This record gives sequence, structure tokens and C-alpha cells, in this order.
Amino acid sequence: MQSQDVAQRPAPPSSAGPVVDIEQAEAALVEHYPRLVRLAYLVLPPGLGRSRRVLTAHALAQRALPRNHTPAPVIPAQSTGRDGDPGYALVRLQVLRTALEAGLPLTAKAWPKRAQLPPLLPHVWGLKLFPRSGGADELALDQRLSTLSGPARAAYALRGLERLTDDGVCKVLAAAGVADPEGAVLEAGGIPAQYGLLGSPEFDPCSLQARPTDLMRRRQHLKAALAAGAALLVCGALLGLPGEGWGPEGAAAPPYARNPAAQAALDPAKLTRVPPAVWRSSARTDFSVWPARGDLTGDKALLRRALAVWARPGETVQVSVTPGTPSGGPAGPPQLLYAGTVDAARVVILYDGLRIARYAEPKDGTQGAALDFARVDGAGRAEAGAVVLGRVDGNVRYLTAPWVRKAGERDLMNPGSGAMDLTLTDGVTAPLASPALRSGPCTSWNVLQLTDGAGTRLLTDLGELVPARLTTGRPGSPREVSGAAALRTWQPFACSLRTVRSAGVRSVNAWAFNQQPLPDASGSAAWVCTRAETWRGGGARVLAQFHTPGGAYGATAAQAENVPACGARDPHALAGVLWKAKGGDWYLLAAGSRDTASIRATGGVEGAARNSLLTVPAEQGAQAQLKGTLKDGRSLRGLP
Repeated sequence: MQSQDVAQRPAPPSSAGPVVDIEQAEAALVEHYPRLVRLAYLVLPPGLGRSRRVLTAHALAQRALPRNHTPAPVIPAQSTGRDGDPGYALVRLQVLRTALEAGLPLTAKAWPKRAQLPPLLPHVWGLKLFPRSGGADELALDQRLSTLSGPARAAYALRGLERLTDDGVCKVLAAAGVADPEGAVLEAGGIPAQYGLLGSPEFDPCSLQARPTDLMRRRQHLKAALAAGAALLVCGALLGLPGEGWGPEGAAAPPYARNPAAQAALDPAKLTRVPPAVWRSSARTDFSVWPARGDLTGDKALLRRALAVWARPGETVQVSVTPGTPSGGPAGPPQLLYAGTVDAARVVILYDGLRIARYAEPKDGTQGAALDFARVDGAGRAEAGAVVLGRVDGNVRYLTAPWVRKAGERDLMNPGSGAMDLTLTDGVTAPLASPALRSGPCTSWNVLQLTDGAGTRLLTDLGELVPARLTTGRPGSPREVSGAAALRTWQPFACSLRTVRSAGVRSVNAWAFNQQPLPDASGSAAWVCTRAETWRGGGARVLAQFHTPGGAYGATAAQAENVPACGARDPHALAGVLWKAKGGDWYLLAAGSRDTASIRATGGVEGAARNSLLTVPAEQGAQAQLKGTLKDGRSLRGLP
């Protein structure tokens, strides 16, 4: 463990600040518990493993309460919302100090500190807990942090999570007992400042996934369980040695179920394989009629490992699941869609009628398997057009449906540029740039364009296994984004797709529900409502956006989740925005869908209109509530 920069002696007493009583410290701990646990998780040595880091982080945070009245350290209290709170500064310092102690090596000359030992509590018997997997950027940052010493990880976390200056970081580290705070800050400076990623689920020990431990040990007698466990560990170690390649079941955990259905689901010989021409005569056009493709469909060892890891993912397997998707093993033999080599990995795509499962392992035989799930129940021809095979170096490859005749790459923000053809090899596309993996300013948004006998459609990568379908038009009767008008509708709003990344999105519709003349006679602004529907049904996200002539991007005027607005059940919209004219005057501009008979604004701005558009002079920063009436007399409330 890289922790040589932490002094193995009691921390020097810091300058005393206000006296903190137990109740004040407890209030700070309860209020900021998720942040404190995240801080401890980031500082703890990665060598502990994700499950133990989670439990240790919670244990350290829960043991941070002082035993009596304690002077608070005179060190920065950090960002907005916690400034001047001596209780928070005290418990944060204790969490940081014990997390650094946990990284000290055990020696024979001294008794181990409590933080160096595995935590007794908290513990959930029979379960292993670990954070949800993030994207490629989060995984890369985690790998970079693992190369730092404990004090340097603490410096990076204090910069990113606590928004402390370098001077403030040095003061906190010194109070925590770090021998060379300045050196730790310099070492942390060698890692790119991707502080926004620290708030992702990858580093959140309070949002966890659960997996069972070896259930057989709790069902058998102690002696038999110990003997079976020992034999299993020995065999697993021998089969999984790097020099010997992957074992029969690879990175799978020990077996815990022995029944005919479970055994059949693990047998590669029983996988469902659809003949190549079935889709031509089938009444269904979804994943169930995809044939098995790839150069490794006959590799039984690979297929056995993929099935075993799906049923029992081991601790080393990186698992990602889209919201609302079950992650358990298949109920019976699934359908094989693909098994082949993709860039530097061997990939297997399986389908069980409800989910797509993607298993990937390095083709050089090293450890590091990944397992991804996506829910696809109810998919039709439009949604079952492609599946992500892999993402490398900012690019993505797709496996397309057998009915796809042509594939292309198109920039949604440049509709006049046309589509660039992508080579299709046995249904696999050439790599194309993925907007889901790109950080920084949004200057382009590349999408996949597929052409088949039913027409042309656009799909976009949102960081999940199945790309989301893009449509345009009135809710209830959306159209494919294939014509010039539809492409122009999406152009200013393509970057808003970032807001629905990794949310289990099935399709996103852009509906231009009105046009509004601007009061300074500079043209007409477009009102567009984008609605992202999910595979699970709930969690739909709605954005009402406003675009002025000549602007590169649309502005979000209102957003909501789990509302029927802009959808098939409620094909109506009402939203408003404060807009500044070129002359400096401010206005409240509001628009409803074209079947709106009247609009009224109350609150900070008062005004009314007997049509679907409202323009009222306003003051900067004013807030108003909107209410409309439809032509059939029903009320219409504005999106928040």
C-alpha cells in the first residue's frame, strides 16, 4: 500500500477552535454522512477491494464522533453550505485521519490501529456490497487514483469534493498527521482535474449493488462447508492463474444453485441459435430473430465463461446495469446473438427475452471481465436495430440487426453535412465517434444512421448497451429523423441528450410545439419539447427548450420527470422563459402548444393572452407562474 507519506505517530495538536459538543458533531455527521463516506472511500487504499472499501468507509464515518466536548480544528470548513461549521470540520478531520491510518502497512513492532483491521460493523451477512460502475471516464480516473499515495488521494479528494485551495488542503492534511502535505498536493497535481467525476456512482459508497456470498456455506454443516470452500478456493486459484489462461468458468463466483433449470442455463450446448434467414419470414422483428454471428460462436469455453459470469459474477467483474433492469442469471438457456473478437476483447452478446447481456474479457487472457445489462422488453423493429459491441478510444462499434442494409455516421449538429457510410462486416459496423464518452464543450453529436426495407432511422449512444431511437413530431405520432426539416429540428437541441445519459432511455422525441415572434423584431424563436421515454416505463424526462434565431444551442426553459406532458397521454405543453432583448429590455415569453386558447402569468410578472403566445415586459430575475386553457376548456399548467 502506498502510504509512506503518513507519519506513524500521533497527529500534532492543531490550533483549537470553538468547542464542539457531541450533539453538534452528530448533527454534522448525519447531515453530511454521504459526503464523509465518499471522502473516506476515495482516500482508502484501492488494494482493499471495492467491497471492503465500502464497509471500511462506513465504519470510519460512524466512528468519527468525539467521546466528549472537543475543540474544533482551525482549518477550512470548505464549500458553500458547510462554511463555519466546526462540527463538520471536526468529523471530517477524524474521517480523513483514520482513512489515512488504514493505508499504513502492518508491522511486527507495533499493535495495529483499529482502522487497519477489517471492520466488524457495519456488515450485511450473506451479501457483498460495492458501488455501481460508472463510465469509461470514471474507470480511468479510479485507475489513476490507485497509483497515488494515500495522502495524495486525500489531497485530490479535498480539492474535488471539498473545493479547498491548495493552502487549505495542506492545513487539513497537516492536522490529519501527514508528514509532507505540500508533497502530497504536488503528487495529486499530476492527475487531471476531473473533479466532476468524483460525484458519480462509481465513487458513491451509499448507492450500492449487492451480490450473494457463498450461500452453500450457510446450508451445510460447518465441516463440510469448510472442506468444500477450501477445495473450491484451491481449484479456482489453479484454474485462474495468469500463466494458465482463463479457467472453465473464468471470473465467475462459486456455484450456489444446483437445479435443472439453472444447470441448463449454464450449458453452452443448450444456447438458442436462430438460423440466419428466420427474420425474413417471422411475424416478429425484434431481438428474438437475430441470428448468432461472430467468429467465436463455436468457442464453448468462452460461452461457458460468459454464462457462468452472468449467473454468478465474481468480485473482480465490473457490472453495469441500466435503471430498472434485473441483474440476476437467466431463467433458462438464453439466445446467442454474437460471440467474437472486438478490438482488444472477446465479446459475447446474449438475450433472454427481457434483457441483453454483454460479456467481455481481454483477448490476451489477463483478468478484468465486464458484464453489462440492458432491458429491451417490448422492442420492435425500430428499437432492435443495433447493440453496442464495444467502446475504445472514444469510439463505439455496433452489431446491427440482420435486416439493416446500410449504416452511416451523421453529425446531428450539422444536418447539411450528410451521412458518412460505415462499413458493415457480418453486421458489425466500423468504429464511429461516441458522444457519450466525450467530455468538454459540445461541438458535435455523432449518431448512427441505419437503413433497411422500412426506411431510415437515427440512433444515438447514451452510454448503454442499446442506443436510443431519435424521433420528431407530435406526441402519439412521431416520425423518424430522416428528412431535412426533422434534422433541422434536432440541430440546436442535440447536446441536451447529455442530460439523459445512462438513464435507461428507449427513445427521445423532439416536438416543435410553437413559434414565437420576438418583441425586438429580430425574428421568431422556436419552442421545442424533448421527451425521453425509458424501457422501464417510469422516469420519463421532459425538457421544454427555447431557441432564438442564429443561436447554436437551445436554452432549457423548464424540465420535469415523471410527468405526462409532451407525451402520447398528454400531447400538450406550456413553458416560459425570461428573455433579454438586444436593447437591454427584459420580457417574459411564454408559449403553449397550438391548441392552447389562453395563457395567464401571475406572481412576479402579471399578464394574459387570448392565444397560445404570451409576451409581457418583466424585470431581470422575476419569477412567474403560468396557467393556460386549452381550446376544449381544460386547464394546462406550465412545466416547472
